[in-house]
Amino acid sequence: MAAAQVALLIAGSVVAVVPWRRMPGWAGPAVLAIIALVARVIPLRDARTATHDLTGAVLFLLLAVPLAVLLDRSGFFTALAEKIDGGRHLVVGLWVLAALVTIVFNLDAAVVLLTPLYVRIAQRQGQDPVVLGFIPALQAALASSVLPVSNLTNLIAADRLDLGAGSFIAHLGLPSLASITVGGLVFAQIARGPRSVPPTRTRDAAPDDVPTGDVPPGDNALVAGAIVVIWLLLGFTVGERLGAPAWTIAAAALVVLAVRQRVVPWRQIPVHAAVLAAGLGVLATAAAPHLPVDRLLSIGGIPGELATMGVVAIGANAINNLPALLVTLPGLDAHHERVWAVLLGANLGPTLWVTGALSTLLWQATMRRLGHPISARRYAATAAAVGVPALGAAAATHVLVTVLGRI
Repeated sequence: MAAAQVALLIAGSVVAVVPWRRMPGWAGPAVLAIIALVARVIPLRDARTATHDLTGAVLFLLLAVPLAVLLDRSGFFTALAEKIDGGRHLVVGLWVLAALVTIVFNLDAAVVLLTPLYVRIAQRQGQDPVVLGFIPALQAALASSVLPVSNLTNLIAADRLDLGAGSFIAHLGLPSLASITVGGLVFAQIARGPRSVPPTRTRDAAPDDVPTGDVPPGDNALVAGAIVVIWLLLGFTVGERLGAPAWTIAAAALVVLAVRQRVVPWRQIPVHAAVLAAGLGVLATAAAPHLPVDRLLSIGGIPGELATMGVVAIGANAINNLPALLVTLPGLDAHHERVWAVLLGANLGPTLWVTGALSTLLWQATMRRLGHPISARRYAATAAAVGVPALGAAAATHVLVTVLGRI
């Protein structure tokens, strides 16, 4: 039974990231989980545990993406981009904007909203659309550890171990800043290549299913958007202390924007991602007790921190970061101090390989729809150049924060 449950996790992770004509990747793990439950290869208690661990995180995911889409329709993100579009520090500005959107709204929203926007900016400025289009994908990993809401993995761990926004900032704020800064310095060098197309000021058409910012940008859009962002930040920090889950804060903002704009972006609700998370969650929960996770988390001191971060990062690229995080949850109940190394590995590791996270797979599909298909090899060439030094900087900073915290 143990071997079968581990094999199911591996199979579920493979079908989630490898295209299969007869079944979309998001449905594969769910189908495997249902079959395993019906055949009693996986007990129902594992499904209940997975549901408990995932409910809050998945609810936030379902709400955060359409919320960000409505904010985009108001012209907020376009207005922000216009402030830096064409400036001397274009790449730096876009890099920072992607980091902020990832931190506040989550990595999937950043990929959905900013990828088409950055491609259009690149075309207007005569830059390589692929180069600037890489920014949201890279920041989806590098900047997604700052707040619980920044990544689905963060929310799952926060709900399981009762971690607040203050703890995330204290433990992962500096390592994230190090990875964002070092990654940005390396990426700036990559982006200094020759212009690939003549600049144009016309607004390029985007696919029908990609939000574009329907309202012309301006100061009103910036002010209205800033109010929403402030509400979210206060809700994710102060509201959390008052017992308000992150998804309720996002839901309140979503309702206000939907009423104001008289539209609900049903097509942008990431149902597929939620189904995928649920399927992988059941498979990973069942396989977790049969993996040597406790032995890894039991390694003492700084070597243990680095080993945990490294192994989880490798696991994230091998089987996707969501199951890589989920299989560690039972062990983290007894070794909760290792959660920060686990999250850094699960969040930053997918920088290196396109199948490492759901967000990069979503980004790859978005770039394909925009007419700029990116192969796994092309992604890895750029991602490794940026991700390896960024991971090194984050690991070194994490060690420093851990050592100082024990003094």
